[in-house]
Amino acid sequence: MAENIPELPNSAQLAFEENWSPGKIDPGRWYALRKQWGQNNNGVVPENVSLVKAKVDGTDRFVLECRAHGDQYDGPVTGLWNKKARVGGVLVTKQSFASGRFQVRMRIGSPSNPTPAGTVPAIWTYGYRVVKVDPSISDNFTKSSPLYHPYLQQWGKGIAFYWSEIDFPEFGKNGSFTTPMFNTFLNKQHDSRTFDIHGSADGQWHTYTTDWHTELIPLPNVTDAQVTEAEGFFWVQDKSIPYESYWGNPLKRNGKDDYSVYSGKVAKHWVDGKFVGENTKFVPSMTGQLNLGIWLPKWAGPAPWKEAKVHFADVTIWQFNEPGDVRGILTEDIGDSFDENGTPIAP
Repeated sequence: MAENIPELPNSAQLAFEENWSPGKIDPGRWYALRKQWGQNNNGVVPENVSLVKAKVDGTDRFVLECRAHGDQYDGPVTGLWNKKARVGGVLVTKQSFASGRFQVRMRIGSPSNPTPAGTVPAIWTYGYRVVKVDPSISDNFTKSSPLYHPYLQQWGKGIAFYWSEIDFPEFGKNGSFTTPMFNTFLNKQHDSRTFDIHGSADGQWHTYTTDWHTELIPLPNVTDAQVTEAEGFFWVQDKSIPYESYWGNPLKRNGKDDYSVYSGKVAKHWVDGKFVGENTKFVPSMTGQLNLGIWLPKWAGPAPWKEAKVHFADVTIWQFNEPGDVRGILTEDIGDSFDENGTPIAP
């Protein structure tokens, strides 16, 4: 069923605007990644991110350009291990955002090459945090590290990973640009849906709008003895509380032995004002930074060309300030994983 984009809620506040009019990328607002992004590609690099002049609604103006190297690229820019092919570019906001409306104008390819198969152009929010404890105590909660959760272990014993992400959308799986993925990531849980985006991967400008909502959900039968307070929130410390009742999210204390869980509710998506679908499963509640860019994972398929581009014209973000928002927990910038010579940086 079609849905019009609703009026902004009364709680909405304009939080971020960018139209690139100064002609330069403000390092106080944005940073470009030099990072391995997924597997079976050679990462993303700042050299593939810049501002260029383009025509938008009949006017020449600055826009953001993110470039991708295909399998035949032979230019000077290199990525991981100094490899030339399969290197992309991603720009990220310094600011983190919770529930709100995210509106981005994007142009994929060009009229002569509207769908650069082998690439993944995308708009997404992303936030993460690693919490480590001694491996000898890794299968239990510990008062010395209240945010550590044994069910969130990744990459080895004693390494817990918090993850918040919404993709709106992520194009290019298996070279397809007609029904891109709209993904949600809530810590170790993940859900992927595909929707028809009305043919918008056509080399023309289109407006992508996503409304992300959060809520508080009562969590009965949790006592004060089963949680601990840290960094402004309450964290489960008892395996007898069903993990699927809170999925690693923090809790709010309403009173003695009375708690609610901070929860993502829904992410609704529109393209050029036309409703395309919604995510209702594993929607995050913790903040994420907005990412804009293009990359080349193996699952995008072969890229039998030299170079492709994706452009971004305008970014506007309103914050809804809803009860389920978790601010201040996922605040780190995404760190580089290799240096300018393509050598991996030790974690």
